[in-house]
Amino acid sequence: MTGIETERTSATSADPRASATPAPRWRTWLLEGLSEQTARHPGPHRTPHPEQEGHRWWRVMCLTGVDYFSTLGYQPGIAALAAGLLSPLATLVLIALTLCGALPVYRRVARESPHGEGSIAMLERLLPWWPGKIFVLVLLGFAATDFMITITLSSADAAAHVTENPFAPNWLHSAHLWIALVLIGALGAVFLKGFREAIGIAVALVGTYLAFNVAVLAVAAWQIIGHPVAIRDWTEAMTAAHSSPLAMVGVALLVFPKLALGLSGFETGVAVMPQIQGDPADTYAKPEGRIRGARRLLTTAALTMSCLLLLSSLATTILIPQDAFKSGGPANGRALAYLAHHYMGQAFGTAYDVSTLAILWFAGASALAGLLNLVPRYLPRYGMAPEWTRAVRPLVLVFTAAAVLITVWFHANVDKQSGAYATGMLVLMLSASFASTVAAHRKGHTRASAGFAVITAVFSYTLVANVAERPDGIKIAAIFILAILVTSFGSRVHRAFELRVGEVILDDQAQRILDEAAAEGPLHLIAHDPQEASSRLPSGQDSPGAGRPLLPLEVFVRDSSDFTADVTVRGVERDGVRLLQAQGPTVPNTIAAILLALRDRTGEVPHVYFSWTEGGPISHLIRFLVFGDGEVAPVTREVLRRAEPTPERRPRVHVS
Repeated sequence: MTGIETERTSATSADPRASATPAPRWRTWLLEGLSEQTARHPGPHRTPHPEQEGHRWWRVMCLTGVDYFSTLGYQPGIAALAAGLLSPLATLVLIALTLCGALPVYRRVARESPHGEGSIAMLERLLPWWPGKIFVLVLLGFAATDFMITITLSSADAAAHVTENPFAPNWLHSAHLWIALVLIGALGAVFLKGFREAIGIAVALVGTYLAFNVAVLAVAAWQIIGHPVAIRDWTEAMTAAHSSPLAMVGVALLVFPKLALGLSGFETGVAVMPQIQGDPADTYAKPEGRIRGARRLLTTAALTMSCLLLLSSLATTILIPQDAFKSGGPANGRALAYLAHHYMGQAFGTAYDVSTLAILWFAGASALAGLLNLVPRYLPRYGMAPEWTRAVRPLVLVFTAAAVLITVWFHANVDKQSGAYATGMLVLMLSASFASTVAAHRKGHTRASAGFAVITAVFSYTLVANVAERPDGIKIAAIFILAILVTSFGSRVHRAFELRVGEVILDDQAQRILDEAAAEGPLHLIAHDPQEASSRLPSGQDSPGAGRPLLPLEVFVRDSSDFTADVTVRGVERDGVRLLQAQGPTVPNTIAAILLALRDRTGEVPHVYFSWTEGGPISHLIRFLVFGDGEVAPVTREVLRRAEPTPERRPRVHVS
């Protein structure tokens, strides 16, 4: 603060008697990392320490690529099932939306939110107070849908590649669900142990998987070129089914929302930005090198995936009979694997299955890392999750249990889960395009804002069409949203009486006022409502009954939806009376924090005086939870009781 020299004081001090019993070893292991700062998240998406150099953008691309590129394992089959013979045309529409819609949007998101927060943080800044918090919680519900279904769908498709392999033992062919559950359990075990070498593993998996796919597509192209009759049969079948090329385009435009899974990976792409190596001149406020690397990552991934999607759609539509894509068919959820086995032999096909299984399994790792990045970033800061959610391992157990339940519910079926996956992903992409529209408009970029508005409209249509076609997706998302809202507000109410203040900062004038008052003994403060402008401030001659002058304290509620914040105490003089003014998220918690800070500063227990507030206790409790005030005296006393277990060291609260 310009012109103000401050003194920072901890809101609480450690109880000297509280060091006694060490925590059990299992608890210490489970909560490892809990003391890290909010901005530093464990896992591959954590914010690197300043001394860490980061990684080249193409290596980080492989980390998000295990999610994005792995969709080749099931996307061609889903496209053929949704669009039939028109799958390549619908894929072209999807590619146009990828390159002309999603890519520009997320390049903008990378510019506006370069520290991994993504579009949710952009929208959080647009809506203040409780509406903003609730909106973020809803988006987190859709993000949880996207990432959780990524884990379960990828595991289900990986299980399909195992059970459909001709070399698999007979008993495995009926163990599809159990294989998916084992893969999810193994994923959780990896995160419980640690996840330090994610990028190196991702580079190896993506490189191997893409090499296999290029080989399969090259052989498929050779088969098509060598048998041009296959192309003729395909075009004749399309002509017979549709009256004109215009009708084909129209149908492709209508069905392409079913192919929306091919857009997967953009949200993860911006989430991994903190891992990208920047320029030596980069600062936290202006990480230009990191932004440039992230944009290269997004562009390269989008171009690579677009080419592979188009080629795979052509190859699978022309070379695989349509009946093979149906549920239970040999190409269902594994179209390219079908081609690998059919044209390149069972040995190569098995190797392809292994590479696909590995990258699909690791795609779940990327999604789980995304959840571990989002939840500690928002919910504990809102007071809407316990403090243990800042630690990785408890969250891993929660997410793994949820993934197991979802997998059992859907019986590890890829087709049944694709609707929920697409819904969560499309909502996030819609929010990103809307946030980009607003950001461009605020900066006066008229053409850019108009373009983003058009993209927002296209994503809106895609989302509505997807929900109308597969309403189960929005139902699953609604369950996630409801669960997050209920648990979040339950946690907020449960934690309402915590201290909720990081540091108490005293300006120069406040320090002088307090030092002069403390020279005469313990401090005596009186809580004064700043909204009662007509009420007389107590003067230095007023006495609380102990012969000591009163020091007025006024607290202004800055944003009652905030859970925790630092508090700055200013010394002012008004109407000839010296007083203290502070801002905080709630009145009683702020007063309690100031009292504890003054106790630690002066070495003596301070006293505070309140007057009773008129009104019912229920209405005051609601006012406290929503607006941060209400009946201040008893809440202040309760906050102090929980923050300071020793009665002799606890500031005294007087009410009259």
